[in-house]
Amino acid sequence: MRPFPSHWPCTIASTPDSFRGASAAIPPDKQSIAELKWFEVFQDEQLQELIRTALQQNYDLRDAVARVDAARANLGITRSNQFPNFGLGADVPSSELSTNGQFTIPKGSSVFSRQRTYGEVFLNLFSFEIDIWGRLRRATEASRADLLSADWNRKAVVTTLISDVATAVTTVDSMSSVTSVSSLVSAVMVATAVVSV
Repeated sequence: MRPFPSHWPCTIASTPDSFRGASAAIPPDKQSIAELKWFEVFQDEQLQELIRTALQQNYDLRDAVARVDAARANLGITRSNQFPNFGLGADVPSSELSTNGQFTIPKGSSVFSRQRTYGEVFLNLFSFEIDIWGRLRRATEASRADLLSADWNRKAVVTTLISDVATAVTTVDSMSSVTSVSSLVSAVMVATAVVSV
């Protein structure tokens, strides 16, 4: 069944080869600036060194990386609940009775010994929850979403840090050029004042 009346004409629209406002000088398969790495965008060596230092020493980025590690560990723990569990253990405790206690043991007795050593082994056979309603799968999906969220947060912190450093360096550079221009203007004004006197 057609989603529109049969008496409507059925024409196929053609798409243009190039979009409106697109420059013919830029090929459409050229990589955009958003896909470049930060060190490909900023070519200045001093700026790259400042950004690297900021990435290594920034506490917000360290916190974001720690949150990613915690979310990754939480995902592993949550995911492990979907698998069968079993346990095995052993213990060998040793104790020694006092010679001056409530019950005295005669010295040199071959029947009674002051030391008691015994062993125990325990085995916890499989325990497994059948996930009929999907509770464990949904918990794993939620933990995976938390991990992705923490990782995107880390990426946002990195992007913000890089842009803040680049903006600060650009601002300082522009202020130093403004300072040099203003000192040049004041020197010119002093020179013109001396000439006019």
